[in-house]
Amino acid sequence: MTVSTPRRLALDSLALESGASLRAELAYVTHGTLAPDRDNVVLVPSYYTGTHDSYQPWIGPGRVLDTDRWFVVVVNMLGNGVSTSPSNAPEPWAGPRFPTVTVADQVSAQALLLDHLGIGRVRLVMGWSMGAMQAYEWAASRPDRVDALLAVCGAARCSPHNHVFLEGARAALQADPTFAGGAYAAPPVAGLRAFGRVYAGWAYSRDFFHDGAHRALGYRDLDAVLQDWADDHAARDANDLLAMMDTWQTGDVGRGRGGYESALSGVSARTIVMPSTTDLYFTVADATVEASLVPNAELRPLDSNLGHVAGRPGVREAETTAIARAVRDLLGD
Repeated sequence: MTVSTPRRLALDSLALESGASLRAELAYVTHGTLAPDRDNVVLVPSYYTGTHDSYQPWIGPGRVLDTDRWFVVVVNMLGNGVSTSPSNAPEPWAGPRFPTVTVADQVSAQALLLDHLGIGRVRLVMGWSMGAMQAYEWAASRPDRVDALLAVCGAARCSPHNHVFLEGARAALQADPTFAGGAYAAPPVAGLRAFGRVYAGWAYSRDFFHDGAHRALGYRDLDAVLQDWADDHAARDANDLLAMMDTWQTGDVGRGRGGYESALSGVSARTIVMPSTTDLYFTVADATVEASLVPNAELRPLDSNLGHVAGRPGVREAETTAIARAVRDLLGD
């Protein structure tokens, strides 16, 4: 995969829901050509441990997001290690002093980016996982700026069960004495590897392992799955992981809008809600409730044994084809 260099928007004093402010840079890339009337924009926020490059399998001529037609803006959320994050923030926000940035804060920063680019309204906002959480927030908080919403394996809020899952992964990381409350002098590798091994069991599904689907993805056995997830997380910054987790756990479109049901009932965007049938934490049950609350939303589950990973870009063609069809339907192709 080609690694691209993002552009950066300086946000000298981003006001956060907590009352704090953050001097930040929002990193983003664009693909395609902006139409003269600026009416061909698709916005794609990043997901947990993902960056602007993570969506590349979906983007390009003839792909899920066809750059011959659409101007695709991919934004790195604050905390992901590319935009301003604990690992690269200036003082007094560096490391464990990084403030909680909610999903609403992420979207506020992204709205400033679109203003900077001269874009008023987007044809579609979409994302996988935490990207879907931000897409929901866009549609609920700024209905006048969003024509369509596609939520892939995500949710409008972090459910209690989802919260508990994340706390288990958090505890595995923080149990490493090297973590030192986030003030580590060297990476807490044992904790990071434990975090990854815990996460592996939640990312996929019972059927994924029972059916031997891990072998089709290149894993020779179960130990190889665990090793891969441990290696991946060992290379990440611990405070960045926890900052993104804080965004995830505080995600709720109902905050400040009269509650969850009221916020979703105000969404005017054409909407497809696309959970994976085997997702263990962004569940079909929760997605069904959310789709029922959004006026005229369609619930269109991804029938997959991949668990949460069903919606991740570039994993398997069958799921990619289903997501591409949803994009076409929402964009009127």
